[in-house]
Amino acid sequence: MYTGSLVFTQVMDFMPLKTFKRCVENYNGNFSVKHFTCLDQFRIMAFAQLTYRESLRDIEACLRAQSNKLYHMGIRSKVSRSTLAEANEMRDWRIYADFAHHLIGIAKKLYQQEPLATELKETVYALDATTIDLCLSIFPWAHFRKTKGAVRLHTLLDLRGNIPTFIYISDGKLHEFNALDLIPLEAGAFYIMDRGFLDFSRLHTISLASAFFVIRGKSNLKCRRLYSHTVDKATGVVCDQTILLTVPKSAGDYPDKLRRVKYHDVETDKTLVFLSNNFLLPAITIAQLYKQRWQVELFFKWIKQNLRIKSFYGTSENAVKTQIWIAISVYLIVAIIKKRLNLPESLYTILQVLSVSLFERTSLFQILTFYDYKNNMNQNRNQLNLFTNYSGQ
Repeated sequence: MYTGSLVFTQVMDFMPLKTFKRCVENYNGNFSVKHFTCLDQFRIMAFAQLTYRESLRDIEACLRAQSNKLYHMGIRSKVSRSTLAEANEMRDWRIYADFAHHLIGIAKKLYQQEPLATELKETVYALDATTIDLCLSIFPWAHFRKTKGAVRLHTLLDLRGNIPTFIYISDGKLHEFNALDLIPLEAGAFYIMDRGFLDFSRLHTISLASAFFVIRGKSNLKCRRLYSHTVDKATGVVCDQTILLTVPKSAGDYPDKLRRVKYHDVETDKTLVFLSNNFLLPAITIAQLYKQRWQVELFFKWIKQNLRIKSFYGTSENAVKTQIWIAISVYLIVAIIKKRLNLPESLYTILQVLSVSLFERTSLFQILTFYDYKNNMNQNRNQLNLFTNYSGQ
């Protein structure tokens, strides 16, 4: 019988505590704090994420019902919704943002050998943003429209393992292409974007950084064709051209040659136009790279369905950002667990299992692989078979 740590404690053991404490010290997160530390706050918020708690009252009721186990969960303070609300309101959200970025670095190394749908050695990123709607009367700082509030989650997703490598949280008014000014550009990498990011001065910055982009072009693009390359129309590629922009403003922002690939998608019966600064890959690979961009859409859908980032425990900007960054940290910790334990189950399955088993004293590997240790241990491999026939008898 397993008599070790609680499942929740085993999950939290994957936290790099030294890094977390360093993040807390950088922003004086525990200044004048006697009991309810930043680590207590993180663990309680992580519990809320893993068990899908809907409110502060919900969190308080569940943890007080298991008060005899709180010490073993690493929670050293009494759980109070007012104390948790004050911590979310007052403690700098950048503590948890910095910690999440450290977890991103760990997860990226673990997933860097994951296969891509296209055979490329280079790193491929998908850049997109999603809007989280808020009530403007309750969240007056989250400006979006005249009668509507929102925050926008700008995400750069590494398509090897679907790990977010850059996240920026803004109010709803920040346009998508402004995120291009914030992301760290990696030489040789591919950046896949929708046409909402079409800004030629920023695309030229990517090109100058020796990186590549694939972006969907707009229907009113004005350009001059320089060359037409031979294509295999059986693959769906309609044309592959080298072009120059002709509108003075666009040509000034991007004076170099561009590649224009037109592709007809049989599945959706749509014809799409892509722009790229890579002239070496086959035209069909350019189209396939853009198709992988939908993984970031699936990522946004997944986190909205499986993490608590649509209903918030506080109304201030600091409380909202704290909750989002801790939710992202929980996602990354689960992704790290999946890789380090070599689990075949999906992140969705792992989260569902954890949500109903955090208070159990069971081996984490056992509970996530459905391995029956008890029956296996009961098998005595040295037991002789009474009915075995031996030669010579």
